Amino acid sequence: MTIALITGASSGLGAEFARQLAARGYDLVLVARDTARLEQRATEITAAYGVKVEILTADLLTDEGTAAVTARLGAEQNPVTVLVNNAGFGLKGWFTDNTLEDERAQLRILVQVPMELSYAAISAMQRRGSGRIINVASTAGFTTRGTYSAAKAWVINFSRWANTHYGPRNIPVTAVCPGFVRTEFHGRMGADTTGISNWMWLDAERVVREGLGDAFAGKAVSIPSKRYKVLSAITANLPDALATRLSARGR
Repeated sequence: MTIALITGASSGLGAEFARQLAARGYDLVLVARDTARLEQRATEITAAYGVKVEILTADLLTDEGTAAVTARLGAEQNPVTVLVNNAGFGLKGWFTDNTLEDERAQLRILVQVPMELSYAAISAMQRRGSGRIINVASTAGFTTRGTYSAAKAWVINFSRWANTHYGPRNIPVTAVCPGFVRTEFHGRMGADTTGISNWMWLDAERVVREGLGDAFAGKAVSIPSKRYKVLSAITANLPDALATRLSARGR
């Protein structure tokens, strides 16, 4: 039995992960806050790929929502074999330009929630002897770019360690680190993207296709596209002041 649970599955990269995993024959558990959009995705995927799709409406910014997903990850009946931690959002302003409440919410959804869901998933996967986790991070995690960057750096470092520790136990963990992707992400945060060159944008299909390829190859870190592999290597070694100035252009 192969079942993939995907958070933030109603749109963007989450919806694309759902489509591509369904094309690989995975049944799905789709998690998001919007029931109507989840039902639409489930109908489309079932019709296109003939897999079973379960929807789980949950607000991961609440303890109740997170608990509902961790309970599903720990269930022994119809067990989840792949977890995709994709849910997330960014903030338009820099740290003190945002409210402390907004910063707490971002930290929760980008760090606390993936940590708690990974804990639940790995605990269950160890009992069964196998599983896989994919954490959606960002190339921002390789540079100095405010609290979003710091949160994604945690995801990358956790995934690298977890893949080393749990990979040999048949539970590989991969951080997928895209650059700019054409989704609803920047529109939702109200960011001005007019200054971002067209060559820097990637399509969700490519990001997920390359990310899944690296994940199923057991890699700890996946950076879709050669251009972002090069950029990430460069920015990771720049002086902090220069890296901060350059990365600020993308907000």
